[in-house]
Amino acid sequence: MIERIASSFSTDNYWELFQLVQNSVLTAAVLGLMGGIIGVFINLRRAGLVVHGIAEISFAGAALFLLIGLDVVLGSTLGAVAAAALIGILSIRDREVSAVTAVLMPFGMGLGILFLYLYQGRTANQFGLLTGQIVGVDDIQTRTLISVAVVISVILILIWRPLMFSSVDPQLAAARGVRVNLLTIIFMVLLGGAVAMSVQVVGALLVLALLVVPSAAALKVARRPLIVVLLSCGFALFSAVAGIMIAIMGTVPISPYITTISFLIYVVCLLVGRRQRARISSETAAAMS
Repeated sequence: MIERIASSFSTDNYWELFQLVQNSVLTAAVLGLMGGIIGVFINLRRAGLVVHGIAEISFAGAALFLLIGLDVVLGSTLGAVAAAALIGILSIRDREVSAVTAVLMPFGMGLGILFLYLYQGRTANQFGLLTGQIVGVDDIQTRTLISVAVVISVILILIWRPLMFSSVDPQLAAARGVRVNLLTIIFMVLLGGAVAMSVQVVGALLVLALLVVPSAAALKVARRPLIVVLLSCGFALFSAVAGIMIAIMGTVPISPYITTISFLIYVVCLLVGRRQRARISSETAAAMS
């Protein structure tokens, strides 16, 4: 298997190939920055499972629009935002986000598989919805993805303080007059849009690598919010862009590269974080003695 993957790499005409995927590189960079910002709130709210659930509904929406010949990005976005809003509303009433998400996940995946089964077009389009695609982002899609990612990032920055407060301590935030339920709905809608945009690059099955893993890695080595956000954005940006830059040299889909880079970054941060905590503990013990 390793020999097969290694033999698929070729550096011939690399920059000519790069011209074909420059839209994807630009899109991945912007989505990486957006993922780094929203990923902090995903981890603080422990909403990793929610991301996966929204991604599966997004996959169903994209598969439906692929089947009926409409814009896949639009279908993915509508499915993701609808799922996110529904999860947000139901979780406010029941306070069981995991249970609500677990109910919707198999439903969305089942519909997506059904729509792909009925689709009679190119197999590559079906595979791309699940694992992402490199050359499938045209100029119009690039502008759409970047515009939506920028809007999501700007809104998150504008509501940063109350959203951070309600994410860290929702009970205290509510007692201080913060409209926690409204912020939850707004965040879930933004999360739906972020998932829909990210699915276009890494696919529905591996969207966690772009939205959750980078911020989880950043939280292992930093505690100050600004540092966490900067590291999270940097990790997501590097994973997305580096994954594409490596993928264009071979025939393996983009997703394994992005997910592997994200995982390696997380492992390194995990080890560094443990070393930092061990050093702090030893220094504290020495000071007390």
